[in-house]
Amino acid sequence: MLDQNVKYLKFKTYLNTYCPHCHESFNIEKKEVKQIEFKSMYKGEEIDLILSPYLDVFEVETSVPIKEGDLVDDVMCPRCNKSLIHKEIPCGECGSPVAEVIVSAVSRLIPFFICSKHGCEWHGLSKRDERTIKLKIPRQDMPEQDQTLRVHNWQEVPYGYTTELALLEAGRCLQCKNPMCVEGCPVNVDIPVFIALVAEEKFDEAAKKIKETNVFPAICGRVCPQENQCEEKCIMGHKDKPVAIGRLERFVADYERKMDLVKVPSIIENTGQKVAVVGSGPGGLTIAADMRQLGYSVTVFEALHETGGVLTYGIPEFRLPKSIVQFEIDYLKEMGVRFELNHVIGNILTVDELLEHFDAVYVGVGAGLPMFMGLEGESLGYVFSANEYLTRMNLMKAYLFPEYDTPMPKGHKVVVVGGGNVAMDCARTAARSGCEEVTIVYRRSRHELPARAEEVHHAEEEGIKFKLLNNPVRYLGTDNNKVKAVECIQMKLGETDASGRRRPVPIPDSNFIIECDMAIVAIGNGPNPIIFDSTPDMKLNKWGYIEANKETNETTKAFVYAGGDIVTGSATVIQAMGAGRIAALDMHKKLTALREKPKKKTAAKKKTGK
Repeated sequence: MLDQNVKYLKFKTYLNTYCPHCHESFNIEKKEVKQIEFKSMYKGEEIDLILSPYLDVFEVETSVPIKEGDLVDDVMCPRCNKSLIHKEIPCGECGSPVAEVIVSAVSRLIPFFICSKHGCEWHGLSKRDERTIKLKIPRQDMPEQDQTLRVHNWQEVPYGYTTELALLEAGRCLQCKNPMCVEGCPVNVDIPVFIALVAEEKFDEAAKKIKETNVFPAICGRVCPQENQCEEKCIMGHKDKPVAIGRLERFVADYERKMDLVKVPSIIENTGQKVAVVGSGPGGLTIAADMRQLGYSVTVFEALHETGGVLTYGIPEFRLPKSIVQFEIDYLKEMGVRFELNHVIGNILTVDELLEHFDAVYVGVGAGLPMFMGLEGESLGYVFSANEYLTRMNLMKAYLFPEYDTPMPKGHKVVVVGGGNVAMDCARTAARSGCEEVTIVYRRSRHELPARAEEVHHAEEEGIKFKLLNNPVRYLGTDNNKVKAVECIQMKLGETDASGRRRPVPIPDSNFIIECDMAIVAIGNGPNPIIFDSTPDMKLNKWGYIEANKETNETTKAFVYAGGDIVTGSATVIQAMGAGRIAALDMHKKLTALREKPKKKTAAKKKTGK
């Protein structure tokens, strides 16, 4: 229903609604539809009718009692007082008379029919015309903290959609017959259905629809690169900006959590089999949830003293609040998933030792080994890897020092090397730590920046400087071996390399110095060899990551599966979750066959009388 107290300030559309007789506009404001009013007759009395700005529902504002299902006798143009009832065209749902208005969209006049029966929400538009109208609704921006204020706090930057913004954004979805957005999602969320539920204001049902394939929508809605996945495939994006699928996902997940509507699924059957999960990152948590719901006893082994993996130690509070991660962990605990902290598998226990007590093992330890460039001066004081810096700030909560014991690494001038999301996280974290000047050095151009466009935009708003087409060649130190500057060389883009991007080539004699008293190297990570050294029969690929079957994610070691960064190298949260789901499907299939094998033998014995 239309809330008369709500100002629809975000509904900026050049649609105009006209009388088919006098061609006068019904819109209260020419360029911003707040509500559309008509004169109407009901049992001899004149009343007002209001058409909502969503162009779909008549609301009744009158002291005359109109019951649900009553017909309005007539609907008149408020300008020329002529009847708008179109006697030749009945309602497509109930057959009642309908009022005709004209909608102007993309230089076209489109007839628009609304049922005069109170409560009937039918409107007569062809699918083609409906798409034309929806294309005129702009993508809704998320409200967020002011850029000058947020660099002084650690609170989440975007506030998320309001109900009104979510409804408007959901109304942009074209509900395609062959939704390409689903193909772009690594876990194949039924995106059109969940968005349709949002449009119907069934927010809880929408959240539960997502959770059929994605158990952590509140996390994915915040940190997944939707612009390169589901939204990249959105048909709306061919002519305008794509539907904000990630923002809607975040909205319904937050609604479900804040309204206390999250329900822990009941485990119907206990299989009696046990599964070990190594690593509590997004992939490990996904397979833990899936296998637990299928009736398996699941134990997650985490090397650190807190759960969540990269969600906890890697992604800053202002991008992913740790309370949300903890909520999801608690959800798994309520399901019956067991967590063992401070367990470095490969050291305390090996994979082979786990297989002595568990029926299957999933390895989702991520790629946590810091990478450096091998430059002179990298061992100087205050040259950090992104892993160490973010772990100190996020996991060890240095940003809350002295409330927590870990001091905050801090410099006046900071250089961050790299251009991915981790580099943006490091730079934006440094800015909030009180650093006076933060500079990102990246060897390619802005077009090749691998970070999300939203993260780059936020970094620029927060005063982060970008030195693009530049690369470090050495670090310079003070007499007490602390970094004081980084020497860089200018680059130009050459031929395309294997990644599909143009290869950066150094420009001779273009070296220059950037002064800094802290440097953070964020150029990626490699696989930690601890788990490999103790499991020699688990084959690795040529890059040193675990080799796994692409269809099942099973490794060369029977009943041992692996997924996420430890298989693919650095990737996204949702891709790690997709890997966990693939492994869960095959693991369940194999363990089911293992359970049923003895039963088949027993049945065969009975049949032969032995």
